[in-house]
Amino acid sequence: MRVKGIFGKAATGILVASMAFSMAKADTLADAMAGAYSHSGLLDQNRALLRAADEGVAQANAALRPILNYAATAAHSYNSTTNVTSNTATITLSLSQLLHDWGASQAGIEAQKQTVLATRQQLISIEQNVLLAAVDAYMNLRRDTEIVALRENNLRVITRELRAANDRFEVGEITRTDVATAEARLAGARAELAAARGTLMMSQEIYTAVVGKRPGTLSAPGAFPATAASASAASSLAVRSHPDMLAAQYQVAAAEAGIAQARAAMRPSTSLSANLGFTDDLRGTTTTNTRSLSVTASGPIYQGGLISSRLRQAMAQRDAARGGLHATRHNIRQGVGIAWAQVLSARAQTAASQEQIKAAEVAFEGVREEASLGSRTTLDVLNAEQELLNAKANAVSAQSAEYTATYSLLASMGLLTVDHLNLRVQRYDPEAYYNLVKSAPVSRSKQGAQLDKVLKALGKE
Repeated sequence: MRVKGIFGKAATGILVASMAFSMAKADTLADAMAGAYSHSGLLDQNRALLRAADEGVAQANAALRPILNYAATAAHSYNSTTNVTSNTATITLSLSQLLHDWGASQAGIEAQKQTVLATRQQLISIEQNVLLAAVDAYMNLRRDTEIVALRENNLRVITRELRAANDRFEVGEITRTDVATAEARLAGARAELAAARGTLMMSQEIYTAVVGKRPGTLSAPGAFPATAASASAASSLAVRSHPDMLAAQYQVAAAEAGIAQARAAMRPSTSLSANLGFTDDLRGTTTTNTRSLSVTASGPIYQGGLISSRLRQAMAQRDAARGGLHATRHNIRQGVGIAWAQVLSARAQTAASQEQIKAAEVAFEGVREEASLGSRTTLDVLNAEQELLNAKANAVSAQSAEYTATYSLLASMGLLTVDHLNLRVQRYDPEAYYNLVKSAPVSRSKQGAQLDKVLKALGKE
């Protein structure tokens, strides 16, 4: 009774919520995906990681810029032999500029650029996962809502059947066994309804977590998205354009640049240095100015095998990236094949369940009519009703599975993105931040001020 009361209150809450939301615009599948895209903390996290990768390009570019430093020193000294105390202040400016390093710095910049491109594709892959989670949450919620409605209707039907069985028992048409059978089936229907309501509440919580708001009335998902004419066509497109595949390719290119950087580090480099110094004894008697300009060529002779090890390490990382590319290609093809099979299976189940419903409806009406004439038992009627209920529940589940499978196929092809679906959301531009930071602007520059505005808009400061 306590469980019944809990789920009775829950059902009342669901009904009240449904009535409230019926006055508002129904949520669509596109609304759910747009909400998930705007709400996702996972996307925010990976956007921040992309901005961190963008800064890697800025830092690599900074290696080719002049480096200007200052040093200020105040000193006090005392000579006990001469009994002389002196106080001095020194200011020094030093400038250094890399002249030539056999392409090591350029290779470092290229490696960082390829890393940025790979990270952008990884962000798109995360975006696909977020949108697919929204599709799954939406379709599961619709399925569970419809199943609750079916269970409620089934409970009403069995209640009527029990009343009819009692009436027939009173006039002696059936036995007490028939009445008990109807009572047992009614108790089972109540238990199934309670379980369905519990599942519905769980789906509502999942939807809220994914989309970022409580669900209202959900509209029909509409037409299926266009995918591909065949499994081979879907696989070919996925291998060319899936973000995981592109990310793996960029990672190989970054590793290749790392090898070039490691090779260049084995050669000498040339740099220019300039220093300007000013020293004062703080008594106005002695002032010294110093200036120097030098060009230095330096290179490794022996470092205990360190630089050779770094080259071998870079080669191993390149080989690992190539292996990752090979594995990614196979995983993508496998994913497309599985998704295609799931779509075909779901379509077949949807078609079969519709035929099952038609046949079960005819059977139920016939059995019920025959029971009224005395040629069928109450159990026959209840079994026919159960068959019809199962057929309708199977149809609801099959339709939900077909939509989820279709969007999964779209994701396996690399096309489940806000751009491809043309969702109405404020899109995140991965190039905007990169274009501001790639030249490594300082904070006090005009471009640095623009960066400050961007960071404040993102809420990161």
